[in-house]
Amino acid sequence: MGIKDQFQDKAQELADRAKQATGKGRDAKDEASQRATQGRESAQDAKERAERELRERTGRDS
Repeated sequence: MGIKDQFQDKAQELADRAKQATGKGRDAKDEASQRATQGRESAQDAKERAERELRERTGRDS
């Protein structure tokens, strides 16, 4: 194996590593996006629950 082949092999290895790292970054972004969506949904659920409880309480007080 010549020096040229060694450099080509190393270049290919580094390119493969870069592709893998890019994929991991994309997965992390997807996970963060999903968590943010869940957080917004949880906040919306909590708001709706609080509004419902407030309506129920004000309905009983009258």
